[in-house]
Amino acid sequence: MAQQERAIRTRQKIVKAAAELFDEVGYEAATISEVLKKCGVTKGALYFHFSSKEELAQEVLAAQVSALPPVPPQELFLQQSLDEALLLAHMLRLGDPMVRGSIRLTVDQGSPLDGLDRRVPMQGWINHNMDVLARAKAAGELLPHVDVASTATLFTSSFTGVQVLSKIMTGHADMVERVLDLMGNLIAAIAVPGVLLRLDFSRDRAEQVYEEAVRLRDERLAAEAAATA
Repeated sequence: MAQQERAIRTRQKIVKAAAELFDEVGYEAATISEVLKKCGVTKGALYFHFSSKEELAQEVLAAQVSALPPVPPQELFLQQSLDEALLLAHMLRLGDPMVRGSIRLTVDQGSPLDGLDRRVPMQGWINHNMDVLARAKAAGELLPHVDVASTATLFTSSFTGVQVLSKIMTGHADMVERVLDLMGNLIAAIAVPGVLLRLDFSRDRAEQVYEEAVRLRDERLAAEAAATA
């Protein structure tokens, strides 16, 4: 069991170091030797887990959605959707390595021959948004004309564009404000008026959601560790 836990920790350390490097220099310029310097593991340990830079990058891409701690449960599904967008925005502003590294990999066009499947995280977000919006519609939070599938795609593509703009203009310093503007306009077009009035679009909500999400995640991890001790 101890050996298995060490292997898991080593793998996580490698992935985090790779994400940091991809955020700093992009996929094309990143090298395995630089990943090794960042994470401090042997070449043999890295290649035990990953056979190539491409496989390592694909792992970072696949971890994009799961890198976010789950937001605290909310009475309204649209508030959950808003909170998830604010959480991601806040983590980008903070410079979270997994989030920023995976998102840079996603939006960088790179070479058509680099072998990366950038559809994985995008489709993951579309599917997730579709699920939350479907629940919102079933709960009567959305206007009757709203198409869940197209709206989920719009949410995902719009956030991607806002992220790129914020990165270019301010290095993500204004990411939360831009996402508040984005979500305010998107949700206003789909929400039942009575529901819209109940949503919290306050500027400090992003940090509050982040702190609560991290607390809940840490409590869950501590409970899991205690159960296996």
